[in-house]
Amino acid sequence: MIHPLAAMLGGVAGAISGSFLATLILRWPQGRRVARGRSACDGCGRVLGVRDLVPLLSALVQGGKCRTCGAAIDPLHGRVEASCAVIGALALGLVPDPGGLGWALLGWLLLTLAVLDKRHFWLPDALTLPLAFLGFTIGLWTTDIAMADRVIGAVAGYAMLLIVALGYRALRGREGLGLGDAKLLGALGAWFGWQALPFILLLAASLGLAAVLAAMSVGRSIGGATRVPLGTFLSMAAVPGWWLSALALGS
Repeated sequence: MIHPLAAMLGGVAGAISGSFLATLILRWPQGRRVARGRSACDGCGRVLGVRDLVPLLSALVQGGKCRTCGAAIDPLHGRVEASCAVIGALALGLVPDPGGLGWALLGWLLLTLAVLDKRHFWLPDALTLPLAFLGFTIGLWTTDIAMADRVIGAVAGYAMLLIVALGYRALRGREGLGLGDAKLLGALGAWFGWQALPFILLLAASLGLAAVLAAMSVGRSIGGATRVPLGTFLSMAAVPGWWLSALALGS
């Protein structure tokens, strides 16, 4: 059952959070300031006013362009804002308590990590480590997982991919798996416990394989040096993988 008021509040909070997260995704990899200073148009540098910064609505009213110079507003803004609004509305609408807030925070962070890894093959510690912390704190109200299973999950998730990364480096003499992937899987272990990790990994690998096959089907060349954003697929597989584990293990 959806609670309308909580869903509305979650949607608004999601749209506002998405506005910040979209800016973070676009500017952080370039070394540009995100949290400090006034927002400005990337085209002409005009400082943006309140009516330019209303999530979703401002870009829609302005036709996706700056009012001053006509430069296109990156569509990522609208996509992330809308996605975060949907995540917030569903999370708090279905679970109008601290557990719902946990689901919303989890969804917003996973979305951000998925996009960053897809665009830049980058899973920053400044996001993966807080994600793990939240799994040990507000995650207690979100997923019914014992603390011992969370601790084991965090350690096992990190260790599993760390071993793979070190083994690949030893065998091939080059990096094949970033430690950000290991930290992300460890963070997911903190949220969902060690029991969910095999399901999340299997689903993520399946999604990655499907993406590679889809790329090959449209003529893209795939070779040994082709990079696959595992963090993106781990983020996508996290909640469905946990749900599958709960069904399979009867919890």
